[in-house]
Amino acid sequence: MILSGKFNDLLPRVISGVVMVAVGMLGVWLGGLWFHLLIAACSGVMVWELVSMLDDRRNRSALVLAVIAGSALMLAIEMPISFALPLLLVPSMAGLGRMEQGGVTYAVYTAVILLAGYGMMALRDDFGLIWMFWLVMVVVVTDIAGYFAGRILGGPKFWPRVSPKKTWSGTVAGWIGAAGVGLAFAAATSAGSGLMGISIAVAMASQIGDISESAIKRRSGAKDSSHLIPGHGGLLDRFDGMLGAALFIVIVGQLAGLPTAAP
Repeated sequence: MILSGKFNDLLPRVISGVVMVAVGMLGVWLGGLWFHLLIAACSGVMVWELVSMLDDRRNRSALVLAVIAGSALMLAIEMPISFALPLLLVPSMAGLGRMEQGGVTYAVYTAVILLAGYGMMALRDDFGLIWMFWLVMVVVVTDIAGYFAGRILGGPKFWPRVSPKKTWSGTVAGWIGAAGVGLAFAAATSAGSGLMGISIAVAMASQIGDISESAIKRRSGAKDSSHLIPGHGGLLDRFDGMLGAALFIVIVGQLAGLPTAAP
């Protein structure tokens, strides 16, 4: 009974997770315009959730800023990077004057959302299906390994003041799971064993993204970013880790590049 109580939210999480994975994988598989539209729509929804959490007014600003964010992302991916970067920051600038509270947090986190969205689009466009699938698998396995290890093993909390449920056992299990994904992809491609280290770093970035969103929720007094997804809360609750991972990939891609996926 004690063990089952630890997993009382598992069924809705699994059902919602299966639906999200199916939609996400279809978008990744199709690529191109369909994937761009999916990422832009998700980014817009996440901006809407962010504004709703930070600003108690709950007025049209959330919807307006969501539309601006999604539109900016769709335009940016069609432009050279030198013009795309300022365009990706337009939603952050546009929202500052509309926020009665949390303006700085909004501006910074909105920039993270859009840069991460741009990074995922560019990864799929420039490096193909394999590396987009690798990124998704690292984030998903990190989350799943952390979820089960944290509930089964328990132990010291990672940052109890911000996220009471996260444990060090779950955190380390996420790193181990990510290393396994990296090893599997290294064996299947020409990436080499160094991909294990990159995968662990991506897992860490994913966990930082997760804990950062938890800090925003804690500050705003919200349990979930929204109630769009049964068992998961909102898109920010589900994809906060992907934001951190994708932003990290944007940085790594500029500094060191990514390996090809040739067998």
